[in-house]
Amino acid sequence: MKNKITNILLLAIIIIPFIAGIFLYPQLPNSIASHWDSSGEVNGYMQKFWGVFLLPTIMLFVFGLYIVIPLIDPLKSNIQTFRKFYNIFWILLEAFFLYIFILIIAWNLGYRFNFSYAIVPALAVLFFFIGSFLKNIKRNWFIGIRTPWTLSNDEVWDKTHKLGGKLFQVSAVICLLGLFLEGNAIIVTTIAPIIFSALFAVAYSYIIYKKQKSSQ
Repeated sequence: MKNKITNILLLAIIIIPFIAGIFLYPQLPNSIASHWDSSGEVNGYMQKFWGVFLLPTIMLFVFGLYIVIPLIDPLKSNIQTFRKFYNIFWILLEAFFLYIFILIIAWNLGYRFNFSYAIVPALAVLFFFIGSFLKNIKRNWFIGIRTPWTLSNDEVWDKTHKLGGKLFQVSAVICLLGLFLEGNAIIVTTIAPIIFSALFAVAYSYIIYKKQKSSQ
């Protein structure tokens, strides 16, 4: 996806929650429900202004990262080799934040649903694409499985990210099991696989690096 089109899409995604927040602000309660437990019940509130505009502000900051990273990364030329995936990643991430914003606003307008079940499919989609993204990115200082061993060697980077990508995609499938579970079991199927995948990929990068060194 071209950079210009990506910029337009990202800005559109970011503007939507700001406009919606301003338009719906008078209809929202003074305390905004902002956190839900594993059963999908509210267990945290925020002051109205931040409850409405904190997430859009975070989205704006994330857009800044999208712009700045390709400019300041010492390996910026590598980012250009996977720029299409880079652009899609940020669009999907911002779309995920927009989806969460919509859920929060809908709840605070009086619509009732199980928040945990609503978020599980979005997390699964995000995890699956991150897996695809990891398989295609090249060595850089800001995005990916950045360990001392992956950053020091292209081969270690590539092998680690191929495996990490597959693990994240498996995690996405496991995440969907949360739709058939309740309570803390949902957290286990969404968070535990990602933590395991990340830790295993880090350990794998070290093993590959040591094997490569020993064979030289």
